[in-house]
Amino acid sequence: MGERLLTMDEVQARLLEAAQAVGEHETLPAGEALGRVLARPVVAVANVPPLDNAAMDGYALNTADWAEGRWLRVSQRIAAGSVGRPIAPGEAARIFTGAPIPPGANAVAMQEDCEARAGEVLIKRPPAAGDHIRRAGEDMAAGQVVLAAGERLDPARLGVAAAAGAAELSVYRRLRVAVFFTGDELVTPGQPLKPGQIYNSNRATLTALLQGLGCELRDLGQVPDDLAATVAALERARREADVVITSGGVSVGEEDHVKAAVERLGHIDLWRVAMKPGKPLVYGRVGEADFLGLPGNPVSAFVVFCLFVRPFLLKRMGASPRPPLRFQVPAAFTWNKPGNRREFLRARLDADGRATLHPNQSSGVLSSVAWADGLVDIDIGQTVAPGEMVPFIPLSELLA
Repeated sequence: MGERLLTMDEVQARLLEAAQAVGEHETLPAGEALGRVLARPVVAVANVPPLDNAAMDGYALNTADWAEGRWLRVSQRIAAGSVGRPIAPGEAARIFTGAPIPPGANAVAMQEDCEARAGEVLIKRPPAAGDHIRRAGEDMAAGQVVLAAGERLDPARLGVAAAAGAAELSVYRRLRVAVFFTGDELVTPGQPLKPGQIYNSNRATLTALLQGLGCELRDLGQVPDDLAATVAALERARREADVVITSGGVSVGEEDHVKAAVERLGHIDLWRVAMKPGKPLVYGRVGEADFLGLPGNPVSAFVVFCLFVRPFLLKRMGASPRPPLRFQVPAAFTWNKPGNRREFLRARLDADGRATLHPNQSSGVLSSVAWADGLVDIDIGQTVAPGEMVPFIPLSELLA
């Protein structure tokens, strides 16, 4: 009997168990922290908003003073950034969005519901207490943790940090990731191709994926199909990086030297995953560095990186990875080839929100990834008829 194929869940669990967050952190100006992972929580230094304030331009009043057809005296004008004085019975205050509610007022009437004349205002609609008022601290309360350690800082979270009063942020240091590529058939774009050679697309794809994650990249480039050269590249990579990633070269073929090099310098596990594309995945340790070996086929390398390597790296970065969001969409295709592996099909949504498949699902057709805007997840043994609902994972979820 052949070796049992592992399920995706089994492999993901093994990888995340092995992933240990980098321990070192640094303090940065908040404006330089985009894409970094918080090492310490952000705590609000004051209430946000600090005072009850107007959610609309209009007039602040006490609802007890309202009566149909009654004109109220406008006693003051309150703009954002200024504080008004208390209003007396029978008075209203002209107020603008974000301005503090003056003492004595308990509602804001929208200016669209008001008629103004010299020094007075008529409020045409009966107001209710609390209308169009943002309460002090309703966004953040002083002392509240507004961002937890382990959150990755995107523009929205940087805005929250600023609103909380944080000028500096404590973040984990960047994860150092080294990559190198083997295969004498691979050529750097721009160089002439000899018979039997192809351009190295995995180098461009994987380095871009790593840069998109915010890793500190060590691109060691192309390594000859030679055991001594592979060992030397791996030796350098393990000294310079926390994680070493390669694609291809991990089988038992005579020209596949990566597996032998890793075994010489550390240890290795070869996992065969019940998924397509991307059956082989290698995890190991080389000195203090993790080692990840991806399949050589370009689509397989891309999908395996997105589904396995990305969450592993996020955890190593100190983040708390979550499964990618997915949603059900109707199929605009027929799938009558039930298999013994879970399949991820390159797909895009049509104008009616139905999933259509790229006509060539080969793991060597990288153009299908650029064409697609998501992956359809087909379970083991599943068939699909047009109109049936299928799980769809947007590529934006896998690349964000």
